[in-house]
Amino acid sequence: MGFEQATIKVEKQKEFEELKAAIERAFAPQKAEDFLKRVQSKGARVRDLEKILAQSVIESVDPVLARSGNTAQGLYEALTVSDQAQMREFYLSKLEGVDAALRHKFRKLYQYY
Repeated sequence: MGFEQATIKVEKQKEFEELKAAIERAFAPQKAEDFLKRVQSKGARVRDLEKILAQSVIESVDPVLARSGNTAQGLYEALTVSDQAQMREFYLSKLEGVDAALRHKFRKLYQYY
């Protein structure tokens, strides 16, 4: 029997979906390299979502979010603790789905230490 993730209801659906869509756009194949370059230029680790949010990296590669008047950090902070945990898990799953060649190019960002 394989792993099955427990379903936890999202409490702040609107904010969750808006941030989720912004993250999906940031990791779209045509944007992923730009996103990783910006993370690198900010000196952040790619798995450090809170730092990436604080440095407005997602807004810098996603004009839709930038035009909305919301910030990725503001949306994240509006979420409940359980919603934030689900968002971190979603972000990490998108991060691991980046093309292998691109992950190799930015291997220092992917290091754990």
